[in-house]
Amino acid sequence: MVYLTRVEHFNAAHKLYNPAWSREQNEATFGPCANENWHGHNYEIHVTVKGRPNADTGFIMDVKSLSKLIKEHVLDPLDHHNLNVDVPWLAGKMCSTEVLAEAIWQQLAPHISGCTLHQIRLYETPRIYVDYFGE
Repeated sequence: MVYLTRVEHFNAAHKLYNPAWSREQNEATFGPCANENWHGHNYEIHVTVKGRPNADTGFIMDVKSLSKLIKEHVLDPLDHHNLNVDVPWLAGKMCSTEVLAEAIWQQLAPHISGCTLHQIRLYETPRIYVDYFGE
């Protein structure tokens, strides 16, 4: 099995806030991430696909095609947007990095062909990241 990873970046704002909780409970649980005026991150995303190389091309997937899919289905909807407000497929969801990684998988997986989406690795900061394998 061969694994191919494309790395991309996007910037987005969000806040972690449970509307069913009091402001005090939100602040106690989420700290500065519950800031009512939002906060932002410079996200780094690693999209990994897996498969067997095509005999004619040697590719498991054309990286230009993978890049185009990531741009269309992930970067364009997320980059320089407010995740809580601007992204329809995140509406009503807690915009944690964990939930965001799962949602990105759901947006991207149906468009991958000829191989299989294996992993979404999403860095919120250089020291915090989430791995999601579609399970």
